[in-house]
Amino acid sequence: MNISDKNMRRPVAAVVALLAVASITLAGVAGYRLGYAKAMTALMSDSGHRLDLFTSTAVLMINRLSSIPATIELNADVVSLVSGEAPRNVESVNLFLHRLSAQLGSEAIFVADEQGLVVGSSNTTRQDDSRLGADIAYRPYYQDALSGFVGRHFSLGEARDTPGYFVAYPIHNGNRVTGVATVKISLNPVVDAFPLLGKPALIADRDNVVILSSQKDWLYTSLTPVSVDQRVDLELTGMYGRNRIGAFPLTVELNTEAASLGLDTVVDIPAGDNSRQTQLLIQGRTLDGMDWRLLVFSDLADVRSEAMIAAALSSLLATFLFTLVLFARQRRRAARQKQQARQALERANAELEETVARRTRALTDANAELLREMAERIQTEAMLRATQDDLVQAAKLTAFGELATGITHELAQPLGAIQTLAGNAREFVRRGDIANAQGNLAIVDDLIEKIGGIIHPLRSFARKSPAEPEEANVSAAVRNVLFLLDARLRTAEIAVANACDRSTATVWCNRNRLEQVLVNLIANAIDAMNLAETRDLGIHAGQRPDGRVFIAVEDSGKGLDATQIETLFVPFSTTKETGLGLGLAISRGIARDYGGDLLASNRPEGGAIFLLLLPQPPSRVGP
Repeated sequence: MNISDKNMRRPVAAVVALLAVASITLAGVAGYRLGYAKAMTALMSDSGHRLDLFTSTAVLMINRLSSIPATIELNADVVSLVSGEAPRNVESVNLFLHRLSAQLGSEAIFVADEQGLVVGSSNTTRQDDSRLGADIAYRPYYQDALSGFVGRHFSLGEARDTPGYFVAYPIHNGNRVTGVATVKISLNPVVDAFPLLGKPALIADRDNVVILSSQKDWLYTSLTPVSVDQRVDLELTGMYGRNRIGAFPLTVELNTEAASLGLDTVVDIPAGDNSRQTQLLIQGRTLDGMDWRLLVFSDLADVRSEAMIAAALSSLLATFLFTLVLFARQRRRAARQKQQARQALERANAELEETVARRTRALTDANAELLREMAERIQTEAMLRATQDDLVQAAKLTAFGELATGITHELAQPLGAIQTLAGNAREFVRRGDIANAQGNLAIVDDLIEKIGGIIHPLRSFARKSPAEPEEANVSAAVRNVLFLLDARLRTAEIAVANACDRSTATVWCNRNRLEQVLVNLIANAIDAMNLAETRDLGIHAGQRPDGRVFIAVEDSGKGLDATQIETLFVPFSTTKETGLGLGLAISRGIARDYGGDLLASNRPEGGAIFLLLLPQPPSRVGP
C-alpha cells in the first residue's frame, strides 16, 4: 500500500468515526424516549387504578352515615326540643343522640334550634361544635340546612384536633323548619388509608384548600391563589379553625370539568442545597357528590432510571451493529486481497455451513420434540392436580353429607322454637302486648344467631378452597372439626379428651384442608369404636425433634392388623361396607403436599393412633 492510498483513507476513516458516534448517540436518545414513554404509561396506569380504588373507598367511608340526620326529626322529643315546646326533654334527647352515635360509630350527633344554638347533643363534654350551648349559626352546613337544603361541609371545629365532615338536615315542625340535625363524621379512616396509595397524596375541598394529606406541611394550604375576599369568607365561617391558609408549594392547574381534573402533568421541584432536582407526576380524581379532589404525586426518578437503562441498551446495540458492519467490511476487503484463499475458504465454509445446518436441523427437531414432551408433561401434571383437587372436594362433600343428619337435628330444635315464638309474637301484637312480643322476638334473634353459629363452620368447611399454604392454628382447627362432628360423637357416646385447647402450635398448611384431614381421622376413629365397650377419643399436639408439628388422634377401638397397616393408604382400599377408600389416601396426599406426612400405628393399651405431621410456618422457623 503506497502513501497516497493511506492519505486517501484517513478522511474516510474520520467520516466513518463521526457516523458511528452520531448513530450511537441517536440510538441512545431514541431508546431513552421510548423507555421513558413506556415507563410513564405503566406508572400512569398503576396510579390511575389506585386513584379510582381509593376514591371509591373514601366516598363510601365518608357517606355511610350521611343519611342519619334525615331520620332524627322522626323523634318527637327532638322536634319539641328544637321548637322550644318542651325544653325539659333535653336529657332524653341527649341520651337518644348518645346511643345513636355510639351505635353508628360517628364522632357526634347534635341538634340546633333556629338561633343556631346546640340544644341537644351526644357530646356534652368535648370542646367542639357539637357541645351543648355552642353557637353554630355561622357554619355553612347549618345555614344550608336551615334554608331547607342538605348541608355538607368540612370543618375543623373549635377544638383544633377534631376535624370532621359535617352533614346537616333540616328538622321540620309541620311545614316550618324549626331546627337542624347534624352528624359529624370522622375523617381519620381516610387519613389512615393514605398509605395504601404508596405515594404522597392530598384531598382538597371545593375551595381548593388541602384538608387531608399524607404530608403534614401541606395541610391547610390552597392549591390556587386566595383572594382577600375569599380569605375573609374563610375566616368568617371558621371552617379551618385558627389556621391561616398558606400557598401550596407546587403549581397545580385544575380542570374542574374533567373527572381526572385535567392533570396527568409533570412538575419540576427546584433542587435545594446538595440535592438533585425532582420531577413529580400529578394525577387526580373528583370524589362523587362531594366537590372534593384527590391528588397523588408520583416521583419520576424510577421512570428516568428505566429510560436511562433503555438508552444504554440502545447505544450498546447500535455499537454492536456498527462494529458488526465494520467487521463485515474488513472481511470483504481481505477477501478481495486474497482471492485464491477466499475461494478455498468459501468451499470449506460451504461444507461447514452444510454440516452446521444439518446438525441445527437435528437439534431443532430434538428441541421441538423436547418441547412437545414438556408441554404434555405440564398438561398431565395440571390434569393430575385438578383431579386431586376434585377428589379432595369430593371427599370433603362426602364427609359433609355424613354430617347432615346431626346438623339437621341441631337446626330442628331452634327452628321449631322460632316458629312457636313467632306465632306467639303475632298473637301478642294482635292483643296489643308489645312488651311480650318484643321479648319473643329477642329470643328469636338469639336462636337465629345460634343457627348462624352452626351454619358458618359448615359453609367454611364445604367451600372449595385453593391449596395455597397459610399459617393455621391447630387448636382452632380441632375445635371446628369437633363442632362439626359433635352430633356423631354424642350419638356414639364417645368421651373426647382434647388436649389441643391448651396448644398454641401453628402449622404451614391450608386451613380448610387441615380441617378436612382431621374430619377424616376423627370420623374413622368414631367408626373404629362402634363396637368397643370403652369409647375414648384423645387428641393432642406437640413438636418433634425435627421441628415439625404433630397432631395425634387416638381411639380405643380394636386397632389395626398387619394387612390393614400395609394397605391403609392405598386408594380404593377400605374395610367399610360403604365408602370409596379414598379418605386416608387423600389425607396423606394433602399432608405430603405441604411437606408433612400421615402415619398410622397401634397403641400399646389397644386401639389405633394416627399421627399427622406438618411443618411450622416459615416465620416460626429459625434462620
